[in-house]
Amino acid sequence: MSFVEDIKNRAKQEIKTIVLPEATDIRTLKATDIILKEEFCKIVLIGNKEEILNLAKENDLDVSKAEIVEPSTSDNYKEYANAFYELRKHKGMTIEKSEELMLDPVFFGMMMVKQAKADGLVSGAAHSTADTLRPALQILKTAPGTKLVSTFVLIDVPNCEYGENGVFLFSDCGLNQNPDSEGLSEIAISTAKSFKQIVGKEPKIAMLSYSTMGSAKAEEVDKVRNATELVKEKAPELAIDGEMQLDAAIVPSIAKSKAPESDVAGKANTLIFPDLQAGNIGYKLAERLAKAEAYGPICQGMAKPVNDLSRGCKAEDIVGVVAITCVQAQEN
Repeated sequence: MSFVEDIKNRAKQEIKTIVLPEATDIRTLKATDIILKEEFCKIVLIGNKEEILNLAKENDLDVSKAEIVEPSTSDNYKEYANAFYELRKHKGMTIEKSEELMLDPVFFGMMMVKQAKADGLVSGAAHSTADTLRPALQILKTAPGTKLVSTFVLIDVPNCEYGENGVFLFSDCGLNQNPDSEGLSEIAISTAKSFKQIVGKEPKIAMLSYSTMGSAKAEEVDKVRNATELVKEKAPELAIDGEMQLDAAIVPSIAKSKAPESDVAGKANTLIFPDLQAGNIGYKLAERLAKAEAYGPICQGMAKPVNDLSRGCKAEDIVGVVAITCVQAQEN
């Protein structure tokens, strides 16, 4: 059984409702067709019902079991507009602007999650990360105790001896551009929690760099080294080490020569990249060259599950992210 099939089975244990606001994107409709056939969650599509059903029919897709909500005709439209106005009036929001924003499927979908009409939301196939996460931060806000919202991508590499049978979490791949040592330490701690929640195994965290255990001296290397020490202070129970190069992190034979004293080197399954450029490039390399399944970016630290998609995603990627969102909602 593949990793994502296991996630779907976990989702079936407690059925959740997930909003897909990009309902006129054919990939979203294909994903909805698959999800409804596999029956691991309920789906809400946001948009014009006639347009959505016609588009699905033209492509031989069945989305009839999905709930379809059109913001402008919804009984909840005024309620959501007023609630959003109350949330944001201290930032200069007007009721007129709030009513306008509630016509946007992403904003309307976020309010559905906020008002407990749904358990989570997945977007990004046709929106930028900012267009997905900005309304999430404005409406849902962060989880209690969270210092920094970040993202990870779940990577499932076929026939791979490294990581957790080929499964890794890469972070941060979608949000924080150039975190300092403090930020990087928070990303590592959040990703460790996510690994245990989603994968169900103990995280082994490698703080990645172009240097391994002091082999290079530079400010950007110091940032990673200092972040590693901060994690050890904040969460001494975690298995973490760094700074280290990628090969030292996951390949046992190289770990023996580059980091022989490390308990994590050669065994890492949770990879923390030093900045957004490295993380984003890294996960897309794994996806395209190693033929890995890449699910995400998945958000961590939000009050309720909201997850982003790569605009280059396939329908099957959306299915996987929805399944992960369901599991997050079960744990929420």
